[in-house]
Amino acid sequence: MKDSTELSNAPLEYEMEKASQSYLMSLVSMIVGLPLPIINLFATALFFMLNRRESYFIRWHCTQALLAQLTVFFLNSSLFWWSISIIFFDEKFSLKYLAYLIFILVFNLIEIISTIVLAINVRKGIHTKLWVYGWLADSICKQR
Repeated sequence: MKDSTELSNAPLEYEMEKASQSYLMSLVSMIVGLPLPIINLFATALFFMLNRRESYFIRWHCTQALLAQLTVFFLNSSLFWWSISIIFFDEKFSLKYLAYLIFILVFNLIEIISTIVLAINVRKGIHTKLWVYGWLADSICKQR
């Protein structure tokens, strides 16, 4: 993660709160819907849709949270279906599966930590960008 310069205007208190909630929503839904990755993506997308007409600060952070959750969704979904094929079908447990499982566990741990840091920073009014997702959010989310 990297901190960028503040947005053009300092965010208001309710903007910092709502932007922080976008990260907390993804974190809570990740914990609640752990076995089914679609729940996390759905909850984050719903929060994004409900806040798409809010201020730039809120929209930008909702966009970044949604983009991060898209990656988590695809990675966790592939592990989920691979696990299902091992449990219920004739797929063999392999070292490739074990390596991918460890990768996903580490990736999710990093995602959880970065989400907590983002929520704290945004709540303080610090505009924080994730490396790749910040650039994509800049490209997608335009100021009006």
